[in-house]
Amino acid sequence: MDSNGLDALDGTPMIAEQTRETAATEDQITPDEFRDGFGEDLQQALDVDTWDEGEDLAAIYRRIEREVREAAQDEATHREQIRRVVFPQLGRAAGAPPGSGVYAADAGLLQRIHRGILFNGGIEACDGTLLTHDSLPLTIFQVGVGLVSYQGNQGTWSHRLFRRDLRVAGGDPVARMMELLERRERRGGIEQPDRRDRLARLARRGILSYAERAILLQRSIAPWRMGHGNPAPFELLTGSGSLDLMIEATRIIRELVEGHQKFVFVASEPSDRMLLTIGEALRPLEFAIVSTLYDSIYGTVEQAHYRTQPVSSDTRWDGVRLSPPDWIRRFRDEVAPRVAVGIFRATRLSPPQLFYAHVDHADLAAHIALADSVLQEHRGFPLLIDLADAVCSSVFGADTLRGPVATAYTDAGVPFRYLSERQSRYL
Repeated sequence: MDSNGLDALDGTPMIAEQTRETAATEDQITPDEFRDGFGEDLQQALDVDTWDEGEDLAAIYRRIEREVREAAQDEATHREQIRRVVFPQLGRAAGAPPGSGVYAADAGLLQRIHRGILFNGGIEACDGTLLTHDSLPLTIFQVGVGLVSYQGNQGTWSHRLFRRDLRVAGGDPVARMMELLERRERRGGIEQPDRRDRLARLARRGILSYAERAILLQRSIAPWRMGHGNPAPFELLTGSGSLDLMIEATRIIRELVEGHQKFVFVASEPSDRMLLTIGEALRPLEFAIVSTLYDSIYGTVEQAHYRTQPVSSDTRWDGVRLSPPDWIRRFRDEVAPRVAVGIFRATRLSPPQLFYAHVDHADLAAHIALADSVLQEHRGFPLLIDLADAVCSSVFGADTLRGPVATAYTDAGVPFRYLSERQSRYL
């Protein structure tokens, strides 16, 4: 049992063994599924006698060119069908947010946004970065967050977590040694992700995601706020194993949604291929408002196990104390429906981008995202988010952790002792 009261492991809610076995059986791939997906039988793929010997670059290039050309042609065919069949249905779907449908951006409004919001500091964007030093005696997590506008850097913030497997001094030395061995047995290898390591998962994903949203809400002074990703990502809905983080994070998101309202989040690599397919049918400077965050997070909230164990956070919602399961369900039922989910295409060359905004401001939020994204013809992604990322990379680059750590190990008389093979390979 997860000692923090939430059985959710790195993107996959923990389920009972019987359910897990059933799911594994249902997820088995049939020969027909493999053939449909790859255009060849699995037995052929496993027969190494049919593999190409050496590197026939000409044949490789011809195959890649053919596959890409045919795939692009297939997408073009479906694109027109989606415009004709799917687009008219978007506004009629059950649970669709107000104003759902497909729209062409107003060119005049885009120009006014450039002058009146973007370039005069009327919107600020936040992004973060994480650096990790992992060794046998010590693991360091460095979280850095930057806030920027087109009028300059609005501030950077950082925090470092120092993890040692055993900090207790005194007592029985044999008992301390056994406890140390037991703790390390439960952890993964050096610099290797481990689904069992709840503390690493919390530090790597949960703290950074929380900090980005907290700083966007509490440190930005601009009327409009721009975030990176989903406003309520999985690691915050589950708390990455900590009910306290779940409560504090959803409290921040609620204040951003219900209180501030003027925000837009743009995702980098969304997992919803259905929405991306709809977006692929959009023309430049078009956007679609499709659904709400409620639809996106319903399954996560239902599948994750929020056990009612003690938490240190204040669980009062508008003065009423709630259990963690009741808290997250109220967030899902009251806050998530106020967040519209949409998609836009900025330029002819760029891919579609998924965005999130308050349902009452989704139209203007889409125009703001488009106005910033057209500045990058090849990416079609908000330049302001890229600027925030560049600030983080500059202020909190790898050398800001690697250099001081290397110096500290040298001063401790063990400059190379705790380096992994990969870390010492190019010294």
